[in-house]
Amino acid sequence: MSSIHVLDQNTIDKIAAGEVVERPASVVKELTENAIDAGATRITIEIQDGGIKMIRITDDGAGIAPDEIRLAFLRHATSKISSVEDLKGIASLGFRGEALSSIAAVSRVELITKTEDEITAVRYVIEGGREKLLDEIGAPDGTTFVIRDIFYNTPARAKFLKTAMTEASHVGSIVEQLALSNPTVAFEYIVNGASRLSTTGSGSLKDTIYHIYGRELASELLPIDYSEEGIQIKGFIAKPSICRGNRNFENYYVNGRYVKSRVVSLGIEDGYGNKLMQHQYPFTCLMITVTGDAVDVNVHPTKMDVRFSDERFILNQISTCIKKALYEQEMIIKSSLNPPIKPKVEKKEAKYAGPAPFEKNYLRERSSYGDAVTEMYTAAHAQTPATGYTAPQTSRDMASQIAVETPGGTQVQASGSMIPRMPGSVEVQAAIDIGKQTVGSNAVQNEDASRADSPVVYKQQSIFDNFLDPKAEPDRIILGCAFNTYWIVQYQNTLFMIDQHAAHEKVLYCRFIRQYEKSEITSQIISPPVIFSVTEKEKALLDEYMEAFTKAGFEIESFGGKEYKIAAVPYSMEALGSKQLFTELLDSLEITQDPKKLEVYVHRVATEACKAAVKGGDKLSVPEAKALIDELFDECDDPYHCPHGRPTIISFTENELEKRFKRIV
Repeated sequence: MSSIHVLDQNTIDKIAAGEVVERPASVVKELTENAIDAGATRITIEIQDGGIKMIRITDDGAGIAPDEIRLAFLRHATSKISSVEDLKGIASLGFRGEALSSIAAVSRVELITKTEDEITAVRYVIEGGREKLLDEIGAPDGTTFVIRDIFYNTPARAKFLKTAMTEASHVGSIVEQLALSNPTVAFEYIVNGASRLSTTGSGSLKDTIYHIYGRELASELLPIDYSEEGIQIKGFIAKPSICRGNRNFENYYVNGRYVKSRVVSLGIEDGYGNKLMQHQYPFTCLMITVTGDAVDVNVHPTKMDVRFSDERFILNQISTCIKKALYEQEMIIKSSLNPPIKPKVEKKEAKYAGPAPFEKNYLRERSSYGDAVTEMYTAAHAQTPATGYTAPQTSRDMASQIAVETPGGTQVQASGSMIPRMPGSVEVQAAIDIGKQTVGSNAVQNEDASRADSPVVYKQQSIFDNFLDPKAEPDRIILGCAFNTYWIVQYQNTLFMIDQHAAHEKVLYCRFIRQYEKSEITSQIISPPVIFSVTEKEKALLDEYMEAFTKAGFEIESFGGKEYKIAAVPYSMEALGSKQLFTELLDSLEITQDPKKLEVYVHRVATEACKAAVKGGDKLSVPEAKALIDELFDECDDPYHCPHGRPTIISFTENELEKRFKRIV
């Protein structure tokens, strides 16, 4: 066995650098954060060959004093904290004092820096951790870092780098996140001489989102401004129609720092709930501010991971603020029979030669373009500030709808009979005449008087609010059913198409949730019972939440030692007795602490509701369809989505039909 010995300093530095410098994007992140901490208002990031060959970062910040330059490149040398007590309330992005020493250990570094008090700047060159040059030079206030040949002296690390294009994409992602978290700083990102991103630094987060993600996404944003004791959340979320198949669009920042957190992601997705389809994730850009002692950022050298002292509180507050924003906004996407044809625009990249490291072009005055964009979007997409909020209890408390492209049709069914489309026929009018006979007999009495004290804020009235009102029931005309699946309802000058399967799914789902909340769920014995073993952690969770499981219709008993048995499950939901599903459900309890909202639990309820719901193609009578539609509108908190997030109803107007028939141009 070899003897124990202390590694030499060169080896120590390279091992430490491996934690901080993973790829060129890591270098860009660390140096740009230092520039932000130095008070920079303009930052330019330029890379060549994905940052492997060269990275240049220039800022107009405070600079580094000449007598502190050498000290800055020593390990754990920092100006951000002085003692361990300072870790409780870190306000800066950097604080560990590892970035410069790690970068210098694995690359060739050139630094040009000048403070406001100095007459000249200093040029400092260090390669592989060894000083090569320290000289005076002329330059404006601020700092420029030029990093060349990353991992040139650690080939074992260099071989793990990807292609230049891939590395450039990682750098671009970091720059976008830094720009979003610092809208008061003007960023410019240049790749191989071509400008890829430019923000104005106007201070408008929506302006920055527009520059990064474009007009379409920026026009679908909902503002967030939420504050409770111990937490403040500001920013924007997108309407449910803007979603992706991964979490790359979930942007959130804790105390100004871009992080990744399972707790925050769970809060975001719980806030959207079933407004999104399964495996779809929303766009968010949230600035989360918590007190310093409530969050720990000193988890990993990259500072991307954080820990919260009260994870459940953070999750619930994020979920609440998103639900508040979604319920207060009208999110109707009207389908169109004449979708606009977007002309193809050839995208040309503007070539940019790239200034010298200390050229004054970096300090040019801010463009007035940013202010113009801000004013344009403020005028076009201004949101009325909320004055109060209470989560809606029924569909009439909501003004939200999702609509998609209308399916075509060749026949209309009314009162159970098929009306074929014949040349010159008037089948639509016939359907209207038949449908009129089926409504008006069971109108729901006006509930406005009983709800007069409701604190819900109605921000605006529209046809969709009236469509859900009980007083509108006599005017909702069921015209018929297309393809034994889509029920056609006329209200004023708008046609609505309702998917009977999706609507029945939502009705069954809401029945279960209501029964759960009222503790009225009945249980169904399963034979033989399901036997499963638990770890100590799972056993503690199971004991803690046993009352919630019992309320949901489970009968769970100890079977000796670490084994338990499931003897009964909620009625008509045998699949909930699956050992694998129950284990997944138990694992989710650690954070959420609310069984009816758990992702696995709700998804399983939704799946079982789907199995029991009437299918597309099943024939319903008009009275049955009317009863289904009435329950969907009157009893479901969100009648516009099935439990899986699919739309239950779409709409298109009389005006769209007239355009289609060329009655109007």
